[in-house]
Amino acid sequence: MTATSPDTTPPPAPSATPFLSVRDLHVRFTTEDGVVKAVDGLSFDLERGRTLGIVGESGSGKSVTNLAVLGLHERRGTEITGTITLDGRELTTAPESALEKLRGNKMAMIFQDSLTALSPYYTVGRQIAEPYRKHTGASRRDARRRAVEMLDKVGIPNAARRVDDYPHQFSGGMRQRAMIAMALVCDPELLIADEPTTALDVTVQAQILDLLKDLQRQTGSAIVLVTHDLGVVAHTVDDLLVMYAGRAVERGPVREVLGAPGHPYTWGLLGSMPRLTSDVDEPLVPIPGAPPSLLTPPPGCPFHPRCAHVAEVGGDRCRTERPELPAGRGAACHLTPGQRRTALAARLAPRPGRGGTR
Repeated sequence: MTATSPDTTPPPAPSATPFLSVRDLHVRFTTEDGVVKAVDGLSFDLERGRTLGIVGESGSGKSVTNLAVLGLHERRGTEITGTITLDGRELTTAPESALEKLRGNKMAMIFQDSLTALSPYYTVGRQIAEPYRKHTGASRRDARRRAVEMLDKVGIPNAARRVDDYPHQFSGGMRQRAMIAMALVCDPELLIADEPTTALDVTVQAQILDLLKDLQRQTGSAIVLVTHDLGVVAHTVDDLLVMYAGRAVERGPVREVLGAPGHPYTWGLLGSMPRLTSDVDEPLVPIPGAPPSLLTPPPGCPFHPRCAHVAEVGGDRCRTERPELPAGRGAACHLTPGQRRTALAARLAPRPGRGGTR
């Protein structure tokens, strides 16, 4: 968990029309082995000035969803259905020329691996200045000045000199900051951050997350944050979406989801991370099994092969009937509210350990 402090700034009131709206999104890839159902009926909304966290194991569809929002999937062999609306404009049917005008300008993305996302053949300053020139028509001199300004804003020392360095001359944390500068150079209204702090030490991680929150306060942008770190989620996002096998299994305000999770998969994610209140010798509890193949996802609830509560539901309901995610706060699970409370209380009950507590 990072050392960032929770943001106490009250979120903006929701508008009648969400800034970003995703409805019944399906993304399928045709492969030699069959059709991969990478995203299978996903819906969510995001308002300006708010941060949506998306969590889930690798392969749950998080990055695929965000690439679909930006229109970055290869057209050949990819089928995308449903609707993605940004500030009232439908994106799934928009031509590539229209999406090019939006990418880097109205919407931008911080990619997971800055070393591969940045071109090794061009200086960092040129890669930051290029989208600024493209979208604003600025001169080379003004674009370079803007690149120096952005590098300084994201906390890179000696920005006027480092602007002419290449990506390999930056450390991992500095490259990530340069990626943020490139994503924010045109003041996008939607920022998608895909694992922006992966492989960074906790100090740099905290600085980058604080930087994103500061920039959001200044510009009022909407942020989608994809991460595996629930500590980051607890201190950074306003709302949380939990994904499994290409579907949303739980969503709601982050404090409610983490404080009173309603889906066994969310319980498993929380149980697999250490808690400060746990006994020092208390073992972590991993989720048994492995995520299902998206070529042949299981019928019914996709989590049922790994769930310890199938018998409590009774019959074959979990194996044959897919639970729906209710509107607003809720979880896609067949357990009754009473069964969930009982199961969650049992999971949170202290287990005897061999040593003292932290």
